[in-house]
Amino acid sequence: PRLNQLLKEAQENYNDLVGSMNLVLFEDAMSHICRISRILESPRGNALLIGVGGSGKQSLARLAAFISNLEVFQIQLKKGYSMIDMKADLGALYMKSGIKNVPCMHLMTDSQVADESFLVLINDMLASGEIAELFPDDELENIANGVRNELKQLAIMDTKENCWRYFIEKVRRMLKTVLCFSPVGSTLRVRSRKFPALVNCSSIDWFHEWPQNALESVSKRFLAEVEVLPIEILDSVSIFMAHVHETVNKMSQTYLQNEKRYNYTTPKSFLELIALFSV
Repeated sequence: PRLNQLLKEAQENYNDLVGSMNLVLFEDAMSHICRISRILESPRGNALLIGVGGSGKQSLARLAAFISNLEVFQIQLKKGYSMIDMKADLGALYMKSGIKNVPCMHLMTDSQVADESFLVLINDMLASGEIAELFPDDELENIANGVRNELKQLAIMDTKENCWRYFIEKVRRMLKTVLCFSPVGSTLRVRSRKFPALVNCSSIDWFHEWPQNALESVSKRFLAEVEVLPIEILDSVSIFMAHVHETVNKMSQTYLQNEKRYNYTTPKSFLELIALFSV
């Protein structure tokens, strides 16, 4: 109950300061927030969150970042967004965390990997922090000037190499990367082979199916907002909705065995079921 209260307060503060987030903090969700927070608070803590769409990876990562006082950055895909744009965005992020001393979290989802080559940059960033040709030469001079005073305070010899090394180490300390990927299909398996740092240089948190008590608490929370639903049958309806979702999950497994075809049920589809009932 104490943890639940703390996280509810954090969510309320997030809604006041950042934006609306309507989360139901059941036990699994609280566990994930604690895991992500622990990763973000650890040195060079980067996370790989694996779960089907709609399982809450992004929302929980944003809340964990808010708790850790990290500024969240996501690339904004637009038509013609290329490797050059990606490098420009990451360069700005490096400057913000390494020169302006702003702790940041880079959040990236499957949908933002418009080109698989983007992951070359992410792989380098996770593995060593150094991305080839990220900054032009004149920018390198500005970076050296930006960290020179800090090197003097630490009694480190003032050379270009030392300035650059110190800058990269600082970025790796201040900038956290959180990847939200789906395990569906072969995409993640192929990416893990091509870009090993995605797995080797991050802590993995698996988002499994919501348990029965989570389904019940989520449906109860949202059904309570339906004014025409009598309060005395609220519990029964929420239990039945959880039962329906579980039944579909079991039938999907049977369908896979018999027909060799997948039918994916996700937390998002459960929320859509509640929304359909609420209309």
